[in-house]
Amino acid sequence: MHADLLFTGGPVLTPEGRTATAVAVSGDRIVAVGRDEVLDLAGPRTEVVDLAGRLLLPGFQDAHVHPLPAGLELTRCDLTGTRTAAETVAAVRAYADAHPELEWITGGGWSMEAFEGGVPTKELLDAVVPDRPVYLPNRDHHGAWANSRALELAGITRDTADPADGRIERDAAGEPSGTLQEGAMQLVGRLTPPATPADRLAALLHAQRHLHALGITAWQDALVGDFLGMDDPSEAYLAAARDGLLTARVVGALWWDRERGAEQIPELVEKRQELSHGRFRASSVKLMLDGVAETGTAALLDPYLDKCGCATANRGTSFLDADQLPAYVTELDAFGFQCHFHALGDRAVRDALDAIEAARAANGPSDTRPHLAHLQVVHPDDVPRFARLGAIANIQPLWAAHEPQMDELTIPFLGPERAAWQYPFGALLRSGARLAAGSDWPVSSPDPFQGIHVAVNRVAPDGGDTPVFLSAERIGLAEALTAYTAGSAYVNHLDDTGQVRVGALADLVMLDRDPFDGPTEAIAEARVARTYVGGARVYAAQEA
Repeated sequence: MHADLLFTGGPVLTPEGRTATAVAVSGDRIVAVGRDEVLDLAGPRTEVVDLAGRLLLPGFQDAHVHPLPAGLELTRCDLTGTRTAAETVAAVRAYADAHPELEWITGGGWSMEAFEGGVPTKELLDAVVPDRPVYLPNRDHHGAWANSRALELAGITRDTADPADGRIERDAAGEPSGTLQEGAMQLVGRLTPPATPADRLAALLHAQRHLHALGITAWQDALVGDFLGMDDPSEAYLAAARDGLLTARVVGALWWDRERGAEQIPELVEKRQELSHGRFRASSVKLMLDGVAETGTAALLDPYLDKCGCATANRGTSFLDADQLPAYVTELDAFGFQCHFHALGDRAVRDALDAIEAARAANGPSDTRPHLAHLQVVHPDDVPRFARLGAIANIQPLWAAHEPQMDELTIPFLGPERAAWQYPFGALLRSGARLAAGSDWPVSSPDPFQGIHVAVNRVAPDGGDTPVFLSAERIGLAEALTAYTAGSAYVNHLDDTGQVRVGALADLVMLDRDPFDGPTEAIAEARVARTYVGGARVYAAQEA
């Protein structure tokens, strides 16, 4: 037997470490892993790839990502990377001037730290786009910025009550100031022009190309359904899968409508069947338990502090009733659904773990593999519960660093004790928890090496002399790579991926270097040279 594809000249990252220097692939599977003896599988038609000292490793898997909204934002008013209010407003003006034909100006990706208190005003937008409505979600998609025209069309005035699951920011006179938090986003978002099916498919394929270029071969889409005006990716995934355009392996997390209860579960069972095709499976359910710390909506056990360091009456927002959640999760688990929790605050984390514990008690052991995403604040008492309950810690490492949103909008309102409980990657790993990793793109960069850099260093890639953020929570390079490969593969029930071993699917990534040979401060500089899914090359960097 001759291999179809042969990698040689290692190193190769296997479950045992960098012990191999050659890998052979036949069809879509790995058939040999070893050293010089693997070279005997080369034949006249074998494609031989010389690693030349560059690392070969399993394909990365993003355990929490939103590719379709990210792809759409890239084609709209993309504010990703703007750092100041002036820079952000200038980008809006430039986009609006370049697109006079658009009825609405939409897009998003602005950073809260660019604006005082994290809340930009309608007047800033009115100055550059006075005649058309503007609606721009921020980078975490838990808040949005609107101009006066958009607020007017939505009928939002000083007399408009806050929705139960959101907040309309107001100025000193009580007038809507232009920022909408959480559920209040939908007051304007529902009016924006929907993308066409062709637009959504194009956005998904654009995002897939971008993710493949970063070595990502599989992911879990963390929101499949309708939520706050975001485009439902369901039909785009089905179209791509049916037409053979979906080259990645994708799990979809069906959206749990937080305005409803257990009566929606039979509908989710039907959707799981209807929406699963080829490389797309809708086998998870997304339960958003709370908001984000920067806006005071992450659910905390104890109150937020004010600017003076005094306790307030605000403990954040629980979008789902904690008393009902265990019953929901128990029933979902009984139907074989994986539960994918959005849980940032320590109260949300505890509520999720309590629900998983109830499901385990009622249903017994299962292979549903529930996971908790984000995990910004975790009470120390809850850290060991992850391993005990078989709950996976789905981390977004890029956020675990000192930067303005952390230092100005989060730490002062948590206080020193709780601030020290943030993103406890090291503590979770030491307790025996299984780590998976993701990006939450377009909230932050989908580049795995950006996140891995922070997981290892606890300093942002461009952090310069920034202090290390909670050094005890750093993890090693091998552990971080495992979270992005085998850990996320476990979450996605893709058990024949995530490792370079005989019999596994040949979802592989070749880097432009071996990051183990360089300083940890240079991890983020690593780039992907080639990406393979099932032995088929889906990305190749241009050779210098």
